[in-house]
Amino acid sequence: MTNPIRVLVVDDSAFMRKTITGLLSADPGIQVIGEAADGLEAIEKVKALHPDIITMDIEMPRMNGLDALKTLMREMPLPVIMVSSLTAEGAKETIKALEYGAADYIPKNLSGNITNIVNIKNELITKVKLIGSNKKKITRFVESVTPVSVIDRCPLPGKNKIRIVIIGASTGGPKALQDVLPRLPKNFPAAVIVIQHMLPLFTSSFAVRMNELSQLEVREAKDGDLVKPGTVLVAPGGYHLKVKKWPGDEAYIKLAKEPQMLHMPSVDIAMESVAHAYSEHALGVIMTGMGQDGKNGIKAIKDAKGKTISQDEETSIIFGMPKAAIESGCIDKVVSLSKISEEIVNML
Repeated sequence: MTNPIRVLVVDDSAFMRKTITGLLSADPGIQVIGEAADGLEAIEKVKALHPDIITMDIEMPRMNGLDALKTLMREMPLPVIMVSSLTAEGAKETIKALEYGAADYIPKNLSGNITNIVNIKNELITKVKLIGSNKKKITRFVESVTPVSVIDRCPLPGKNKIRIVIIGASTGGPKALQDVLPRLPKNFPAAVIVIQHMLPLFTSSFAVRMNELSQLEVREAKDGDLVKPGTVLVAPGGYHLKVKKWPGDEAYIKLAKEPQMLHMPSVDIAMESVAHAYSEHALGVIMTGMGQDGKNGIKAIKDAKGKTISQDEETSIIFGMPKAAIESGCIDKVVSLSKISEEIVNML
């Protein structure tokens, strides 16, 4: 019998600790081994209990979640899922947490003074089990992070010039993308579309942070935006992003609320639109994430004679999306995270 995932729940609210503990304990594959009311207590409990994974609130007295996270990642790395409020400030702090090494986040759904965290039970349990079972990989990933080295210049493009690169990612994606986008050089000759499974507000904060770190312009996509070389457009949370062509050759962004799906934005929908608009001039990249979103999109790009890349298992926090894409038989190159930007440039 597989040992249960051992969880430490960290939150300054006794009600939240009880609620999260109750939700997690409903699954026989999870064991809540302790609780902590602030960051200092969390660090002491980690030393004493050695959990497989932590759920961590951000706003807490004495030591907040971000400071506790930085200390843990420096001294005793382990998987951490942040519990984040659905506000602009909460989104900014969550992006910082992902940058500092948190594996993922769970939204703390608030309506006035009523907490609706029960609504996220399935997502919470799924992420705790998947990420907690990858403790050794995530620990190794955090410990081996190296400074980003920028590719100086792009080579001259070949006759089948890639004019658009579309990247799809989910769990682990924000941190992984931080190792890809900033490496792309100033003279990057193609447009870039990023489809990261993330909530509204969070995609905006993520785009702002990526813009600060990158040589290219990075911003959240808006309806009607032109698709231009050297610009990175991040699909906004809560919308599907499609790339359309005007009569002639100019392409633009179309955002839509339909169809209602688990993942909005959907990697499949975006990649299928790119395959239709750009055919052999498209490059699709699938990175770390749960599930199979992107499998059909990668197939569409490959069927249109475009090129495809997948992140490898070793460097994927969760290998679900890359595994599904690889097993489809539509991936040209499987590479480690540190080699993705280089491979993108090589395929131009």
